[in-house]
Amino acid sequence: MPTTDPYGQSISVAALTDAPDAETLVDGIVDAVAPRTTMRFASAAARAATLVGAAAPVPGMITYLAAEDRFEGRMGDGTWRTISSGVWVPLSFASGYAPRTGAPSYRILGDSVELRGTFERTATGTPFNKGVALTIATLPTTARPAAYKYFPIATEWAADMYARAEVSTAGTVIITIPPSTATGASWASLDSIRFSLTT
Repeated sequence: MPTTDPYGQSISVAALTDAPDAETLVDGIVDAVAPRTTMRFASAAARAATLVGAAAPVPGMITYLAAEDRFEGRMGDGTWRTISSGVWVPLSFASGYAPRTGAPSYRILGDSVELRGTFERTATGTPFNKGVALTIATLPTTARPAAYKYFPIATEWAADMYARAEVSTAGTVIITIPPSTATGASWASLDSIRFSLTT
């Protein structure tokens, strides 16, 4: 009668008194060990297509996704959570806005998202409109917060150095330059924006 491994991982180990059956022996080991390794998939979509039925994901599984270049772990609530620093992905700016310095981009860090870089109006040196909510970019579904998030962000020195940024649940990144600002900012920074994906 098969026994289990001494590490408590439910790996079936055939006993010498069991009837010889190579297929059962190998299946018992592979079926138990594979879900406990770091499984590799071409993409999240490939993983979703593969881990179904008897091979459905269970809490504790760890996978590496080649297209996304990240490791993810299966959580007890049935979700996949990034457990490695994701790659920096360039932001796609809305019409009228463009990167300035610092390679404006976002990345997923575990269950949070981080932004970086500065941006400006497409017409270099043109100030942002003051006192108006300006949608400068939209984040993809995987990088959107569960609730609205608000941040103070830096702007150029002549513009009193600050503005407000917000990220909506639809992924829109919005900035507002205070109407009291004397000169109007012509660039702003995203470096202080970091938020949770779950709260």
